[in-house]
Amino acid sequence: MMNPDLLLVEAWEQPDGANAPSVGPAAAVVNEIDQARADEYALLAALLIRPPSSDLLANLARLHFSPETPIGRAHSRLAQAAASCAPEAVCREFSDLFIGVGRGELLPYASYYLTGFLNERPLARLRADMARLGLERPEGNCEPEDHLASLCEMMSGFACKRFPISDSEEQDFFERHVEPWAGRFFSDLERAGAAEFYRSVGALGRLFIDIETDAFAMEARQTA
Repeated sequence: MMNPDLLLVEAWEQPDGANAPSVGPAAAVVNEIDQARADEYALLAALLIRPPSSDLLANLARLHFSPETPIGRAHSRLAQAAASCAPEAVCREFSDLFIGVGRGELLPYASYYLTGFLNERPLARLRADMARLGLERPEGNCEPEDHLASLCEMMSGFACKRFPISDSEEQDFFERHVEPWAGRFFSDLERAGAAEFYRSVGALGRLFIDIETDAFAMEARQTA
């Protein structure tokens, strides 16, 4: 369902679980494409929840991708940005974009993007779906569950079968909680005044969400 260029091996630090929902154990065979999707979502989650460490930036800077596809070029631009930006500068950029004094330039929450306010009905709908799917917010995580990093972490878990749900449930979750706003957020991140390194993150995220949207739509047509 996804372009093989998304295969990223040892490209970033694994999430430490502080923001990942908890769910019962599952054992499943995951194909390369779904693993690549899981890795891409995990990378976006890692870059949105906290400033990237110097090790993560160094790992990203060493990556090489095919320039023959849009997603390959987006990864290459991310690698170039990681190589040219100092970790301290990226940390300040992260603060300006997402924290700020009072608030950052962008608010990466579904409720805000869909209603203009935080902690609104989109968050309630998400919590209801999480409960139905057996997902729980981990202790110690103070961010609302509709933070895009958390949603990306959940989608990563679905793709690699760490969270055991059906393909139709995965598509429904994406269409209800990610597709309506994530592409718009990444477009805003790509154009944000404070963005330098994160401009490449926005471009990659926007393209990846477009690919996911098209792939799920194709799958729906094939099974109709």
